[in-house]
Amino acid sequence: MTLSAHYPILQVIIPLMSAPICVIVRNNTLVRWIATLASWVSLFISLQLMDRVLEEGTIRYVLGGWVAPMGIEYRIDLLNAFLLVVISLIGALVSIYGKVTVEKEIPESRVYLYYIVYLLAMTGLLGMIVTGDMFNQFVYLEVTALASYTLIAIGSTHRKNRDALIASFRYLVLGTIGGTFFVIGIGLIYMATGALNLVDMATRIQELGGVVDNRTLQAALAFLIVGLALKMALFPLHFWQPEAYAQAPSAVSVFLAATATKVAVYLLMRALYTVFGSVDLFATTLFDEVLLVLAVMAMFVGSLSAIWQVNIKRLLAYSSIAQIGYIVLGIAIGNTMALAGGIVHMFNHALIKGALFMVMGAVFYRIGSVDITAMRGLGKRMPFTMAAFTAAGLSLIGVPLTAGFISKWYLVTGVIQAGHLWVAVLILLSSLLAVFYIWKVIEVAYFQPVSDELQGVTDPPLSMLVPMWVLTLMAIYFGVDAETTGMISQKAAEYLIGGGR
Repeated sequence: MTLSAHYPILQVIIPLMSAPICVIVRNNTLVRWIATLASWVSLFISLQLMDRVLEEGTIRYVLGGWVAPMGIEYRIDLLNAFLLVVISLIGALVSIYGKVTVEKEIPESRVYLYYIVYLLAMTGLLGMIVTGDMFNQFVYLEVTALASYTLIAIGSTHRKNRDALIASFRYLVLGTIGGTFFVIGIGLIYMATGALNLVDMATRIQELGGVVDNRTLQAALAFLIVGLALKMALFPLHFWQPEAYAQAPSAVSVFLAATATKVAVYLLMRALYTVFGSVDLFATTLFDEVLLVLAVMAMFVGSLSAIWQVNIKRLLAYSSIAQIGYIVLGIAIGNTMALAGGIVHMFNHALIKGALFMVMGAVFYRIGSVDITAMRGLGKRMPFTMAAFTAAGLSLIGVPLTAGFISKWYLVTGVIQAGHLWVAVLILLSSLLAVFYIWKVIEVAYFQPVSDELQGVTDPPLSMLVPMWVLTLMAIYFGVDAETTGMISQKAAEYLIGGGR
């Protein structure tokens, strides 16, 4: 077998094995280079896997010679190949972006530990996506969670307060509850079906007659949805997210905001569409209506909360709650266009929110604050940085010729096709709310006089500026030419609605 045949497992093994190597090395510079190399190799592999899936279809990789369902199988189709590219792209850019900001925000004695934990977080995220076994998903979910708690708190001793520790502990408590609900759901499915492989689960659930008359499976579905709603910060289970993103080191905020909640949404998609078969499920239960209501509420609560924030990282965190609402809305509507809108928004939002958090990291690097009151006239002192915020902000709003517009176009088309015209109106109204919180930053940065504290402030180093603009330009490019992302999203949506097996 050629090396490329083992890409599915290498995607996980490379960051996983890089972590203990970093423990042995311990030199901050060498560890950073190891983490950066591992991240870029992961990006290369994910692009190769995407190309292979587009040409050959679903990839199946058997571990240990044990064929599924007896053994563990890695399955890569268009949906998770797409997400592998998202995760590895963000990880690769953050590995470069984080060089100077990590050195500033994290004590020198902990810098190598940051890279070790970052590699473990990457391992967990990539593992959740590629595995075809639901219990393995839980294991990787907990690897990611434990790494995330540590990443949020790791820079706390470098600050005058301990808010990062508090945010991390809150995330730990709620994340543990979410993980517990998820594994209880897995246990209930196993009790009913005797299976852990996703495809085998789906087959046996069909043999049992589906969810409608099976209380065990109904309870399992409820536990899975609640557990994953906590992990993805879906309203009203979102309270851990704003402080976690606001208090984390800048590089950590970028990485988590662009990746972690998207993978939790992916797990929900797999559970609903692959395991339970959502076409029949939604036709006979109230789960779609529950998700629809929560998604709409998230869109408005997240945006309205963002408007009143003074800390811009917290503002962006509340905005992410609204954006998760859009993605879940696509899941709840469940037709091809709406679901494709949710899938493409996972990609587009990762680009947009990654760029916006990179901007805030650059602002913090230069002026030591991300409060809007400290940013008066900043557009004149950091022109390239604030230009990136403006461009990415317009994409978040959904202005035509930006990636955010493509996402909302698919969603609006899907909800109209489903006969929910009122939901289409709500999508447009919630998008208008984003104008308020993006504009207030632009107004302070460009239309107020430069404060005395900003004299001598300049744009950050190129190691921060280049990754920021890569994501920003991608958010524009995929709004102008959305043929590739649209095609992948629609095919992935059709595959999921067809059972995703």
